[in-house]
Amino acid sequence: MTKVGDVVKSKVTQITKFGAIVTLENGEAGFIHISKIANQYVKNVEDFLKQGQEVTAKIIGKTKDGKWELSLKEQKESDQKGSGKADFERKLAKFMKESERKMAEYRKRVEKKGGRF
Repeated sequence: MTKVGDVVKSKVTQITKFGAIVTLENGEAGFIHISKIANQYVKNVEDFLKQGQEVTAKIIGKTKDGKWELSLKEQKESDQKGSGKADFERKLAKFMKESERKMAEYRKRVEKKGGRF
């Protein structure tokens, strides 16, 4: 049973001025609004989606006519959150290495002037 919050595979069946109509794997109809296609400004839907293209999207609600409302943006954001910890760890390691280098340089300058660290 499909529900809000699910990440589903679907196929673009029609491109419209305001988004794309898709068919979910289970045969249900869905719609991806132009504002839910990308994190950048989308002037032309066809610059991002093509008829027949398969996409993975997150279900965010239902439209007035009963179609599932989907978002490509939210699905990508949830993918990025999964890799966020690894990204944080990499940045932290880089910061620590740079801090140690700067502290070593500072110690050398202080010792050169005859001070103690």
